[in-house]
Amino acid sequence: MSLTKTAPPRPVAAAVAPQRKSTLHRSEHRWAAVFVAAPVIGFLLFTLFPLGYSIYASFTSWNGLSAPRFIGLNNFIAIASDPYFRKTLFNTFFYMLGIPIGLVLSLLLAMALSRKLPGRTFFRTVYYIPVISSLAAIAILWQWAYNGDYGLVNQVLHIFGIQGPNWLQDTATVKPAIIIMSVWKGLGYSMLLYLAAIQSVPKSLYEAAELDGAGSLRKFISITLPMVRPVTFFLIVTNIINGSQMFTEINIMTPTGGPEYSAATIVWYIWQKAFKNLQMGYATSMALVLGVLIFIITAIQMRMNARNAFSVE
Repeated sequence: MSLTKTAPPRPVAAAVAPQRKSTLHRSEHRWAAVFVAAPVIGFLLFTLFPLGYSIYASFTSWNGLSAPRFIGLNNFIAIASDPYFRKTLFNTFFYMLGIPIGLVLSLLLAMALSRKLPGRTFFRTVYYIPVISSLAAIAILWQWAYNGDYGLVNQVLHIFGIQGPNWLQDTATVKPAIIIMSVWKGLGYSMLLYLAAIQSVPKSLYEAAELDGAGSLRKFISITLPMVRPVTFFLIVTNIINGSQMFTEINIMTPTGGPEYSAATIVWYIWQKAFKNLQMGYATSMALVLGVLIFIITAIQMRMNARNAFSVE
């Protein structure tokens, strides 16, 4: 008689009872949901819903008081034949000529103020004061300075025997005058960002370039410019976005849009149509066109920046 050994039966795994979450755990989740819900609700109420409604309003005839009336693409057809829209859009992009001027001047200032010179902290502060000053106050200040009779600019020109024009009332000088003011206003901000970028460049790169016999100009072109390229890209994109929304300085310095609408910007024209003429539907359609243009320009800039990426291994 042979005995066979049988394997002992495997113990059946006891069913694991679900672990109850502690009161503290549930309380943390509730508070986390509250904190997450606050920005989400804010985004829905103050960004997504207004954006969606403005898209709908752009296809309507609406004065902001009565119910909007759907009219299809009539607003966009009217935009295509609106000479004031084309002129204000041209003025808006013309003002952006000040962007490269401001970038060059701010980079030169940052290069100068990055050196160990006496009084550099004072000059950094002085150049940054316009950035933190009220835009309305600055616009009033420059409006006085550009006055054709007693303005400071013409008084300085008179010392050198030059008869200055009435800057804000002349179609040939109103846009350059506003560009000068805009460059002066944003110079300190761009300078500060460039200053931080220049000071973060590894010193070893300059030392290696000096060993190879590179001069100051070659080091600036081959090292400094590529290393500050991300700051340049950021400033170009933000300045284009901000410049396309120029309104306060135009509304204060040239309340009527300048002679022959030569100073009016697209946002100023949108504001006129919306709140002066009560053409809310037409104004939102122009704002939608402007938003699409800004998106396209920004996308092109990001594409170009991705192609010209620069890194130090």
